[in-house]
Amino acid sequence: MTNNKKEEQEQLRNAEKKYQSLIEKRNELNDIARLIREERDMLNKKRKELKEQMEKNKKERDELVAKMKHHKELRNQLQQQAKELIKAKQKKKGHVLKSLPLRVEELKADIQMLEYKQETTPMNTQEENELIEMIRKKRMEYEEAKKQLEKQKLIETDLSDTDQAITELFKKADEEHEKVLKYYKESQKKHEEFMKLVQEIAASINESNKKHQKYVEIKEEAQKIHEKAMEMRSKIISIKKERRRRWEESKRILEQQNIKAQQLVMDEKKLEEIADESIDALKKGKKISLSG
Repeated sequence: MTNNKKEEQEQLRNAEKKYQSLIEKRNELNDIARLIREERDMLNKKRKELKEQMEKNKKERDELVAKMKHHKELRNQLQQQAKELIKAKQKKKGHVLKSLPLRVEELKADIQMLEYKQETTPMNTQEENELIEMIRKKRMEYEEAKKQLEKQKLIETDLSDTDQAITELFKKADEEHEKVLKYYKESQKKHEEFMKLVQEIAASINESNKKHQKYVEIKEEAQKIHEKAMEMRSKIISIKKERRRRWEESKRILEQQNIKAQQLVMDEKKLEEIADESIDALKKGKKISLSG
């Protein structure tokens, strides 16, 4: 075997190994890309479920907030009605000492309203401190009024029905306030759940985008390797075609050589026959013809 043939066979073997290596690498990358795509799709599916849950929480939260506002409005109306009755009673009583019980109730109402405001109204630190100071002053005034009331003797009044109405109004206002607090706490809980889902969805979107970007990068790398593999395949086919062409050319030349050899053998046999015939003719005294 010539050196050229050895080099050609070595080149072909190396090309085939390289081609197989590229195909394996391409397939490996495609498998990795498929897994990443599946992970991305799972994240997208999970995000859809989270979004549905988020919408549900938002709806429930808004319903609770609506209920809270409704009962807050009822509470404020009842308290306002009670305060109006207190003011009306104060006008009828006319005397400060006789109106002291009403003053105590008014102070109580003011304190309750301020406390309600503190419990349910969002405020910054300064606003909350100012409100706390206001409540403290009202409480001091309230405690002082109660002490004065304790010292007073029986206060006659012909507005007992009004007193009962005021008490009933405050009682109902307290009941409405309890409902306000109840729905406020429930709505806050739903809001916290809602915000947690918002954060989870944002994280899911970020992770999904990363997965998609990684998927695209790996697919592009796999495509580049695939193109290299196809180039190597074309090279292998080209080498094999060239070998086939030379083999067929060698076969053709060999066949031609065989034909010529056969013809030569036939020509030698014919010459031997002519020589034998000539010898026989000479022996018989005939003329010799070399034309056959």
